[in-house]
Amino acid sequence: MMAQSWFNFSNCLSPLQVVMDTIRTRLRQSTSVSLQRSVGVADDDEAAGAQRVELRFVTPEAEEEMEAGPSSDIEALMLGHRYGNRKTCVLVCACGVVLFTTAFLLAYAVLGGLCPCSKMGGQGEEDEEPGGGTKLPAEGGVGLYLGDLRVMMRRLLQDEDIFNTVSRVSRANHPPGSSEGTSLASEILGRFRQLQMDHTWTESLYATLQFPDRSQRSSLWLVDSSGQISDQIPLNPSDFCPYSATGSPTGDVVYANYGRPQDFNWLKSAGVSVVGCVVVMRVGGGVSFAEKVWLAERNGASGALIYPDPADLPQDPRRLGLNTHTAVSEHVHLGSGDPFTPGFPSFNHTQFPPIQSSGLPLIPALPISATIAAKLLSQLTGPPCPPSWRGRLPYVRCVLGPRFSSGRRVKMAVHNVMTPVLLNNVFSSLEGRVEPDQYIILGAQRDSLGPGAVKSGVGTAMLLELARTFSAMVKNGFSPRRSLLFVSWDAGDFGNVGATEWLEGYLSMLHLKAVAYFSLDQAIMGDDVLYAYSSPLLLDLVDAAIRQVEHPKHAGQTIYSQAEREGGSWRIMKPLYLNSGAYSFTAFAGVPAVELRFTEERAYPFINTPFDSASRLQEVLGGRLGVTGRRLGELVGEMVLRLAHDHILPLRITSYAQTVLQFSAQLNRHSAELQARGLSPQWVFSARGDYSRAAETLQRAIDYSDMHDQTTARSYNTRIMRVQTQLQHLYHEGGILLPVSVRLGSGDALPSRDPWPW
Repeated sequence: MMAQSWFNFSNCLSPLQVVMDTIRTRLRQSTSVSLQRSVGVADDDEAAGAQRVELRFVTPEAEEEMEAGPSSDIEALMLGHRYGNRKTCVLVCACGVVLFTTAFLLAYAVLGGLCPCSKMGGQGEEDEEPGGGTKLPAEGGVGLYLGDLRVMMRRLLQDEDIFNTVSRVSRANHPPGSSEGTSLASEILGRFRQLQMDHTWTESLYATLQFPDRSQRSSLWLVDSSGQISDQIPLNPSDFCPYSATGSPTGDVVYANYGRPQDFNWLKSAGVSVVGCVVVMRVGGGVSFAEKVWLAERNGASGALIYPDPADLPQDPRRLGLNTHTAVSEHVHLGSGDPFTPGFPSFNHTQFPPIQSSGLPLIPALPISATIAAKLLSQLTGPPCPPSWRGRLPYVRCVLGPRFSSGRRVKMAVHNVMTPVLLNNVFSSLEGRVEPDQYIILGAQRDSLGPGAVKSGVGTAMLLELARTFSAMVKNGFSPRRSLLFVSWDAGDFGNVGATEWLEGYLSMLHLKAVAYFSLDQAIMGDDVLYAYSSPLLLDLVDAAIRQVEHPKHAGQTIYSQAEREGGSWRIMKPLYLNSGAYSFTAFAGVPAVELRFTEERAYPFINTPFDSASRLQEVLGGRLGVTGRRLGELVGEMVLRLAHDHILPLRITSYAQTVLQFSAQLNRHSAELQARGLSPQWVFSARGDYSRAAETLQRAIDYSDMHDQTTARSYNTRIMRVQTQLQHLYHEGGILLPVSVRLGSGDALPSRDPWPW
């Protein structure tokens, strides 16, 4: 670094040396001319003598005669004049050099290397934003501009190991508590330690998870009017819905499309009751399994069966689809974390009274295949389905039910058991140089009930690659202003249990320490379309990042420009959803969060199935897993760089005003219902106006403040970080208010624990 600084100093000083040499030459010339004029006389003899004297100035013989002494008065006068001018010139030159050198060194020290020639890589032009503003160099890293950091990050990112890591993670099923899951956790811990980051540690906790009962399998039968079993429908014993209620209900069958609120409302309007019935629903529709089962329970159903329809998930193995005998599994807890410690951590159960989450279902649920669904629905009678409800099950005439043509009914039995399991979250961090107590968190789910190439492999591979890249950047001179925390979470397949329990344990500290959270879960399911499931505070940051990164499938086009060609970049932005790895950070902890996902227009069919393997993912991507992973890394890295580099957090607080306005408009539709219950939405409208004015005032104060003043910058950053916390109770998703198990604020009463072990 010292050698580079001296080289840059020498380059900047060389023009000064040229100028000083020119000055010395001109001074000598002017001295010679003045001496010639001073000895000029009227007669030729004196002129000749003057010429001889001038010649003696520049010959060695003259120098010897000068040492012996002058031979005449005129010669003595001329010699004295010469020596006087020469001493003056030397003195002037020396003073000039000293003054120029001193001034340059002072300027260099004060401006901290802002001279363009001090930029890394020898570039002569300053890095500018698209708007034309010049970016300041990174804090603590002399000569490292934001543009330099982008170049460094892209140079260090590699795609060679992404496929290898995905293959390693998905080589076998690795649920929480299994030997394969424990081995994988140890490998990731070892990878983090090899990077020699500032701090690496693990955190263990016990959580209650649900698995199939090995001694008694879940079953599905057709029974006659007397209750006698007439047909047993075979099920895969490994297919189950974690946190389903146990039991053996019997009832008629009703088809409820995707199980959305509007679907159940349509059944009511058609005069079809689901009370006491087993409801059959399709996977998808923008509704999680937990929401489907919860809505079926609310409408009086006795059980729920969920299947993948060929209209939603391709079911031709020859064309990268599922086979018709495959079911899709997903947990059915309407919430996040351990459902037996809602609102408080699982670190020590003895500190808290036993309590059960209100998000646990009270009816049993089972995943079934398309073949089983076709067998059931083909026997239904009743009113016909709306055209939009028709799937592509073979030999099925779409009717609603509730009765079979044969008069038979369905009996289902679910036998799952609750088990305490030791979970391990793995952490590694790079400490910030200016605000080390503010953390930018990147996390990924590590476990999977199946192979989990997309479910856990992609996220783990991206987490390790980004950790390696930023660690290498620090070794190459990058000094992040804020700390970076990389986390591998356990029990993500059970409702982000590992992440939520950590949040609950350190909630009172994270309100003021967590800047933002980046979920890497299921980040690559294709390479055609990007979706950003994000908190409103991060939308501007996402928008800026997609303008910087090239599309993985369309060379020469940024993600932004390609989205504009296909209908508008606004299509990229989506609200957070219940099963997102980022959801609990925003909904529970009030931390701005985002989950990025590359996907295809044609849905990736293997998620949450035994066929979610690295080879199938690579085949879906046409061999471009590495390229897509690299683009995803650049996208996440671009946003992390901004958050770690900028003096003021690049979170646009005024953007939430529009979100609250949209929420208010939705709430206004239910004003009559609210007033019937003695409630009024007026307080929301008033709060929205107060927030808008406060946000605009704060934004103006930030815009006109000295951002290089550390105290001022930290004060504003603290206020910005509190915005999401203040608004978390207004968060609204898909028309369903957050369940109590997610919105509990009991973390405020917890002791102030620090999540960092050093």
